[in-house]
Amino acid sequence: MRCPVCRREHRYAATTYPCPCGAPLSPPLQRGVAPEPITHRTWTEDWVVVRCDACGRQDQWPQPELGCSCGTVLRIPVRPVSAPPAPLPLHIPVPPTAAPPRRAFRPVTIRTARDAVTAAALYLKWLGFRDVLQSEARPASGIDLRGPGLVAQVDPTTRPASLRAVECLWLNALSSSATGVYFSLAGYTKDARARGDDLSIPLFVMDLTGTPQPVNDAADELVATGP
Repeated sequence: MRCPVCRREHRYAATTYPCPCGAPLSPPLQRGVAPEPITHRTWTEDWVVVRCDACGRQDQWPQPELGCSCGTVLRIPVRPVSAPPAPLPLHIPVPPTAAPPRRAFRPVTIRTARDAVTAAALYLKWLGFRDVLQSEARPASGIDLRGPGLVAQVDPTTRPASLRAVECLWLNALSSSATGVYFSLAGYTKDARARGDDLSIPLFVMDLTGTPQPVNDAADELVATGP
């Protein structure tokens, strides 16, 4: 593709992300449409709707971008999803001994990083955690939410959560004798997901509707049984 500012040509391949079902997912690039320079950013323009070919799930994923050597940042066009969004799968296994189903969770639309923290706090309260408190400013520890027996981290960036981030949450939970829960808008790197499984850290992904979805067994168990 060619930069419309300096006319340099670039090769570009879209970043692959892990769908909650486990399949690799890449935003489908729209061929024949020129990239656009990014002159200002908005939350909605930083995300695109992409459908997973493996499970049919539709989620918000980071808008593909490319930095040209002339200094221009280009927004790469993505082929739009033609069908209307499908309902989000609950992905909540209910064992025979589970308590009666909770009321439906009422999410908060995410427009800012602070909204993401608020949505996670509401979800944790819905799961059954009490006295969940938000930090007024993000502390150096990265722990955004605390409650009795609970520490939680919310990653609102467009990058998948890293191995180090998951391990830091686990250490904070261990030192507090608490359950550690991680929420990410952009999913997790492969090694972060594997470490979360090894350490039994509940991992959730969130879309811009503010609805968390479990992505590992520890998160499934937390949803099914509560704290």
